[in-house]
Amino acid sequence: MKTFMKGAVLLTLAGLIVKILSAVYRVPFQNMVGDQGFYIYQQVYPFIAVFGIWTSYGFAVAVSKMLADSKQDEHRAIIRIAFWMIASISLVIFAALFLGADLLAAWMGDTRLSALLKTGSFAVLLMAPLAVMKGHFQAGSRMQPVAYAQVIEQAIRVTVILLGTWFVVTNDFSLYAAGQTAMFGAVAGELAAVGLLIYYFNKFAIKQPQHVPAELWPTVKKMLAISLSVSMSSLILVIFQMADSFTVFRLLEASGIGTLQAMELKGIYDRGQPLAQFGLLVATSLALSIVPLVAQMQRKENGRSAELYAKLAYRISLLFAIAAAAGLTFVMPYVNEMLFQTREQSAALIVFSWQIVWMSLLLILTALLYGIGKVRVPALFLAGGLAIKVIGNWLLVPMYGVMGAAIAGNAGLAFIVCGLVVYFKNQWPLRFAPLRFYSWIFIASAAMGAAVLGWAVFADWSLFDALPSRLAAGATALTAVPLGAAVFLVIIAKSRIITEKQWYIMPFGRKMAKLQLAINSKKKGDRR
Repeated sequence: MKTFMKGAVLLTLAGLIVKILSAVYRVPFQNMVGDQGFYIYQQVYPFIAVFGIWTSYGFAVAVSKMLADSKQDEHRAIIRIAFWMIASISLVIFAALFLGADLLAAWMGDTRLSALLKTGSFAVLLMAPLAVMKGHFQAGSRMQPVAYAQVIEQAIRVTVILLGTWFVVTNDFSLYAAGQTAMFGAVAGELAAVGLLIYYFNKFAIKQPQHVPAELWPTVKKMLAISLSVSMSSLILVIFQMADSFTVFRLLEASGIGTLQAMELKGIYDRGQPLAQFGLLVATSLALSIVPLVAQMQRKENGRSAELYAKLAYRISLLFAIAAAAGLTFVMPYVNEMLFQTREQSAALIVFSWQIVWMSLLLILTALLYGIGKVRVPALFLAGGLAIKVIGNWLLVPMYGVMGAAIAGNAGLAFIVCGLVVYFKNQWPLRFAPLRFYSWIFIASAAMGAAVLGWAVFADWSLFDALPSRLAAGATALTAVPLGAAVFLVIIAKSRIITEKQWYIMPFGRKMAKLQLAINSKKKGDRR
């Protein structure tokens, strides 16, 4: 168990690094290529990301689970079936992307995106070895190769994207060439990851006993079901981005906006993606570390421990998600200019950032439901939410521009979360939090807002007024964010809506527990 927990922590840390890199690289990339170049990249990125998440993440978990649940002499047959199944799916997807690139680009309203789709499609061909080797290592509780491969893959990808884009831009090639270079980054990253996993696979190679054949179709069906159910919640935000790729630019152009302006507006709207990833980072990395314990505790005769973990996962996730969304709301104009050079469409980006709350809850609820073996109904809610997103785009974008797309995204995610809450409570009658919990979050958010807005107005108009506009925005944002975080955390600590014992369960929660003990013991001392 100790070895397994060390591996799980390493895998969580690797996932955290990957998420940080994924959010961070988009900022210098946008600064080099501008809003039009960012639009070009973001139009095609979801196509590669969707299949990458499903195969290299969803199928890796499916392979791992099926190997863990089977006898040793069945492993070779399961691995062989998994490899050829994923390879077949990858070939079909590759053919659809490469041969159908012109058609897909036309559907998106920009035929020049075809070259990017063709370049990115080659990344799909590497999914089978990635998924099978990751699943093999995870089944044997060897998390190190998987963690190292994830970090290496993302590091190489980001390096190729940024250096390649810098070379393309400085040599005055087109922005579409920059986007094509960025797509090649995904291929380069996966090649590096496959190479590293092959090295570890040979290093830890164990002689397999005489293999027993596994049933083909039951194995295929089970693997498909597990891979889709595991990856569905992670896929939904990327699928929403894909829906935007097909609708937002075309609807903006159809509403009378010029082509170049429509591209730039879509690029500005896409600034919300890295901001949302930053906000989701804290909430999901803290809360999802608890979720695996729910499944383990649920198997025990006394389910009280499982309830405690489920409640804590929900509360921590909601707490940090609201803190992130509310914080971005109050500093968005300054953050927008600091990171992306202008304050354009800050109101739309504020609305977009509230998807952090819905996505955090969605990830937690789907993970909890997966922990108790419920996966089919959540998939139906996800499909319903996607339909609301697409319909919302068609109705709202012509009237409200990118603000309409942001509203539609929130509406789709809110539908999913509300449906999941109702379904979850039918399966497991659990009160996630008392009214007092929500009241204190509102009070902490309001106090944070008052402190941040007051400081921002003073800093922007007086303290940093003499600085250049972007530098002043950066100074304002970088001083307002820690101020807001401090106010929010102190009020949460005073309220004790998360107890010290509960903070101690969380990774990096000891500091918060110590702060909470110090604040509340001081309060008791003052009373005496």
